[in-house]
Amino acid sequence: MRRLFASNVLISGLNGLGAEIAKNLVLAGVKSVTLHDVEKVEIQDLSSNFFLTEEDVGTNRALACVKKLGELNNAVLVNALTEDLSEDNLLDYQVVVFTDIGLEKAIQFNEYCRNQSPPIAFIKAEVRGLFGGIFCDFGPEFTVIDTDGEEPRTGIIASISNDNPALVSCVDDERLEFQDGNYVLFSEVKGMTELNDGKPRKIKMTRAHSFVLEEDTTNFGVYEKGGIVTEVKQPKVLKFKSLRESLREPGGFLLSDFSKYDRPAIIHLALIALDKFRSEVGRFPGAGSEEDAQKLISIATSINEAALDDTKVDEIEPKLFRQFASGSGAILNPMAAMFGGIVGQEAVKACSGKFHPLFQFFYFDSLESLPVYPLDPADLKPRNSRYDAQISVFGDKLQQKLQEAKVFMVGSGALGCEFLKNFALMGVSCNDKGKLTVTDDDVIEKSNLSRQFLFRDWNIGQPKSTVAASAAKKINPGFHVEALQNRACPETENVFNDSFWENLDVVVNALDNVNARMYMDMRCLYFQKPLLESGTLGAKCNTQMVIPHLTENYGASRDPPEKQAPMCTVHSFPHNIDHCLTWARSEFEGLLEKTPNEVNSFLLKPSEYATAMRKAGDAQARDLLERVADCLDKELCVEFQDCVAWARLKFEDYFANRVKQLTFTFPEDSSTSTGAPFWSAPKRFPHPLQFSACDPSHLNFIIAASILRAETFGIPIPDWAKNTMTLANSVNSVIVPDFEPKKGVKIATDEKSTNATNTSIDDAAIINDLLSKLEECAKKLPSGFQMKAIQFEKDDDTNYHMDMIAGLANMRARNYSIPEVDKLKAKFIAGRIIPAIATSTAMATGLVCLELYKVLAGNHKIEDYRNTFANLALPLFSMAEPVPPKMMKHQSMSWTVWDRWSITGNLTITELLDWLKEKGLNAYSISCGTSLLYNSMFPRHKERLNKKVVDVANEIAKMEVPAYRRHVDVVVACEDDEGNDIDIPLVSIYFR
Repeated sequence: MRRLFASNVLISGLNGLGAEIAKNLVLAGVKSVTLHDVEKVEIQDLSSNFFLTEEDVGTNRALACVKKLGELNNAVLVNALTEDLSEDNLLDYQVVVFTDIGLEKAIQFNEYCRNQSPPIAFIKAEVRGLFGGIFCDFGPEFTVIDTDGEEPRTGIIASISNDNPALVSCVDDERLEFQDGNYVLFSEVKGMTELNDGKPRKIKMTRAHSFVLEEDTTNFGVYEKGGIVTEVKQPKVLKFKSLRESLREPGGFLLSDFSKYDRPAIIHLALIALDKFRSEVGRFPGAGSEEDAQKLISIATSINEAALDDTKVDEIEPKLFRQFASGSGAILNPMAAMFGGIVGQEAVKACSGKFHPLFQFFYFDSLESLPVYPLDPADLKPRNSRYDAQISVFGDKLQQKLQEAKVFMVGSGALGCEFLKNFALMGVSCNDKGKLTVTDDDVIEKSNLSRQFLFRDWNIGQPKSTVAASAAKKINPGFHVEALQNRACPETENVFNDSFWENLDVVVNALDNVNARMYMDMRCLYFQKPLLESGTLGAKCNTQMVIPHLTENYGASRDPPEKQAPMCTVHSFPHNIDHCLTWARSEFEGLLEKTPNEVNSFLLKPSEYATAMRKAGDAQARDLLERVADCLDKELCVEFQDCVAWARLKFEDYFANRVKQLTFTFPEDSSTSTGAPFWSAPKRFPHPLQFSACDPSHLNFIIAASILRAETFGIPIPDWAKNTMTLANSVNSVIVPDFEPKKGVKIATDEKSTNATNTSIDDAAIINDLLSKLEECAKKLPSGFQMKAIQFEKDDDTNYHMDMIAGLANMRARNYSIPEVDKLKAKFIAGRIIPAIATSTAMATGLVCLELYKVLAGNHKIEDYRNTFANLALPLFSMAEPVPPKMMKHQSMSWTVWDRWSITGNLTITELLDWLKEKGLNAYSISCGTSLLYNSMFPRHKERLNKKVVDVANEIAKMEVPAYRRHVDVVVACEDDEGNDIDIPLVSIYFR
C-alpha cells in the first residue's frame, strides 16, 4: 500500500473504459491520476462514462471528469491533460494506460517506457463493442513480490525424520495447502533445533498432511515435539516483451473460455485489422455496413497471409468479423466495467508489485449476448440518443426491452453501487413502463467508501439504498428507481408480495451472505424468475446465472460450510491467533453486551424473568444468572476506580488464574487415556502472565477495559483514566487475592463439542439460589437503575472496542506463546471483515450485465449463458455454461426443481389424493409450511379427508391466506405402486 500511495498514473482516453479504470485507481488510493484526452464529449459517451452529463456534451472529456473523480477520494490528486501527448509527458508516471491509441503511436510510447530506468509500466486496453483486449508490458525485468496474495500457509508439525531427504508430517486437523517448490520456515521445533535457524527451505512431494524437505537431517538432533512450518513467499522476476515484438510473435494468450479456444488469436487479428481500417478510412466501420465489413475482412486476410506461419489464424469467419465490424465503434458499459476492473488491477500490480501481472495479452468477447433474432441494419442506426452506442450493437428493439424492464435488486453496497451505475448507463428501467426496485436495510459506514463509489463522506449514516438510487438518477435522470430499506426475508413478504414478484422480469442479487442468497433463490424458484447472482472475495469474484427451466438453481450446489474451531480449542487450547480473537470477541460481547442486557431484563420485569429462568432450568440459564449475579454483587461499579479494579481482576482471572487452573488439571507431563502425551500438537502448553504496570500492553488492556466497563454503568470517565502514570498507580493499589487451584474441576476436551457450558447435577436448585441472591442485590440499587449494553463497533477507532479485543487476544496469545497481532490485523479477524476491492467488484457486475442482455432479449439457449470464476491476483478467468437442472421422471411425466403443479378449484384432501392417483402417485403425507395436514399413518387424520385443503391449512397450520393470494401451497410426499418414494413438485391449489 505504501508503494501504491506513492505512484502516479496516467490514463489516456476518457471513454467509458478510461472512466472505469480511473474510478478504480482513485478508489485504490494511488498518489495521483492524470486524465488525458483531446476529444470532446459526444451524446453516446453518456452510455458508458458515468461522470458525464448532457451538460458536458461538447466539452473536453478529461476536464469534464476531473471534479467528480476527485470527490471519490480526497487523498488522490486528480488532474487533466488536454493537449497531444509527447514522450516527455510520460516521465512523471510509474504507470501509463492507453484506452484509445493507434498501434504506431502505442509502439513508440511503449519503447520509450521500456527504456526508462526504472521502466514505466505500459498498459494498452480497448473495448470494441462486444470484443476487447489488453496488453501489458512492465519492462524488461519486473519483480513480483507476492504472486497470489494469499496468506502464507502454515502447518503444525507432528514428526520429522532423520533422513536425506527428510519427511515432515503435520497434524491432521487441517489439510496442508503447500505446493511442490514452495519454500518454508521452521520455528519452535524441539529436538531438531537446527531447523530453527530462519533459513527458507525448499519442499517437494507435498501431500495432505506431509511433505518432503530437500535437506539432509541425518546428523541433526532427533525430533522431540512441537514446531510450526510457515510458507515463505519468494519473489518472481518476469521478463516482458515489447509491444512491437509481441505483435509479431504474441506467444500464448490467457484463455478465459475453453469453448472458444481459437477465439483470442482471431480477436488479436481483428483488432490489428481495425487499427489499419481506422488509419486508412479515418473512422470506425459503420453499424450494419456490409461494405465496411468486407473491407475489414480484406484487411484482416492480407495481414494474416503476411504473418509468421505459427501465428496465422486458420480461418477468418466472415460472420464473426461482420459482428465485430458492426459494433466496433461502441463502448458498451458492461464491457467497460469488466475490462476496467481487470486493467485497474493490472495498474495496481504495476505500482505495488503485489499479485501476478497479466502476461501479456488477454482477449475476450461476449458474442452470445447478441439477440438470437436477426438484426436489421436499420434497427442499428443512431437515434441521436445517449444509447446510440448500445443500439449500434443490439438494435433498438432490445434497447426498448431494457428500458421497460422491471427489475428487483437486493443490496446496494459494493456490488449494488456498481450495478446501479451500470443499469443507469445501459438504460435499464429508464422509461415510464420500466421500474427498478432496490432494497437494503443497511446504512453507510466510513469503511464502505473504498469501493462503494456512489457514496461520499457526507453520506455516512444515511440509508445505502436511498443514497445509491439518488446518485444513480444523477447519472441518468430517466432512471425509474425506487429505494426501500426492507430486508428481503419471510417477515417482509407482505411488502414483496405475490403481485410484486409476478410483475418482475429479472432479479439481481447484490448480497454479502449465503442465507440471504438462499432465500432469494427460493423465491425466484417459486415465482420462476431469472436470478443473476454474483459475489466477490478480495481479488476473486464469481457470477452464476439462474435461469428458469434452463439451469440449476443457486441452492442446488453449495460450498462446504466454513470450518469452525471446536469450543474446547477456543476456550482452553488455542494454537493460532484466530482462536484467540474468536475468544476475545466472545468475551467482549459477554461482558459488555449480553450481561448488561440480561441485567436490564431482570430489573425491568423481575417476576417474569425469574419464571422464565425456572422454566428453562438448564445449564445455560444457570450461567446467565451467575453472570447477572456477579455483575450486581461483587462486580458492581459505582465510581471509576471500581472499574479499574474490575479490569485488573479480570486480567488476573483471564491470563493468570485460568491458566494456573488448566495446568494444574493437566500438568505438562499429562497423558491421554491411550498413553499419548496430552500436550501434543496442536495443543500448546500455556504459562500464566505476571501483571506489570510497566508493560504497555498490560496497561493498555486495563485502560480499554475500565473505560468500557464505566460506560456500561454510566460512570463519567475522569481525565486521569488515559494518563498511564496515574492509571498505573491506581492499578497497583488494587488488592488481588491469591489463587489456589481447585481439584476435580472439569475442563472440556471434546473437540466435537460446540457447547462450552458444564452441566450441573441440580441446575434448578442453583437457579433458585441465584434468583434469591438477585432479589437481595436489586434492593440495594438506585431506583430506575439500568445498564448500558455496548454493541461491538469495529470502525470507530476512538471507542476502545478494538483496543479491548486486541488486548484480550494478545494477552491470551502471550499465554500460549502464539505470535501477537497489531490492532489493524485484529480488526480484520475479529471484525470479520470480508476482503473487498473495487476492481473485482467492477468485473463481476460487468459480466452479470452481459448476461442481462441475454435474459431480457429472451429465447437464449443454455449454451449461450456463462457462469464465471475469476481471480485477478493470478490472474485467472474461467467461464463455462451453467449446469442444467436435475431432471426427475415418473411414467410419462418429467419435471425439474423449476416446476410447480397447479390445480384450480377448492379441493378437499380426498380430491387432491385422487388427482395425484390419476398420475400414478400414491400420496401418503401432505404438509403446509412446517405443519402436517394429513398423514395416512394417523387414524385421526381420516376425519380431515373431506375437508377443504385450505380450511385444514387455516385450522392446523394457523395459516391465514392473505387477501392478495389466490392459492395455497402444499408439499406432498408420494410413492409409486412399488413403494418407491417420488419427489414431486410443489402443489399449488387455486381455491379462489
